[in-house]
Amino acid sequence: MSESTGDRRPASGELDGTFIDVEVSGDAATDPEIARKLEEVCPVDIFKATESGTEVVRENLDECVLCDLCVQAAPPGTVRVVKLYES
Repeated sequence: MSESTGDRRPASGELDGTFIDVEVSGDAATDPEIARKLEEVCPVDIFKATESGTEVVRENLDECVLCDLCVQAAPPGTVRVVKLYES
């Protein structure tokens, strides 16, 4: 899976975020229109729209405020915010 489209994990196997990871798959990863919507709704710039779809800005992952706007903006099951810690 490609790091540039945010598909699951970084290619190196290491996580960039300490607290949060974002998984993007399906249409949310490859559709430029959905990518623009994700970029627009995210208040902390985790998503970048490209001609080929969504890029996850990995250095911004820990800025996530768990607002769920990205999950709501994407087709069901295509964006997942993963907490890398226990509550």
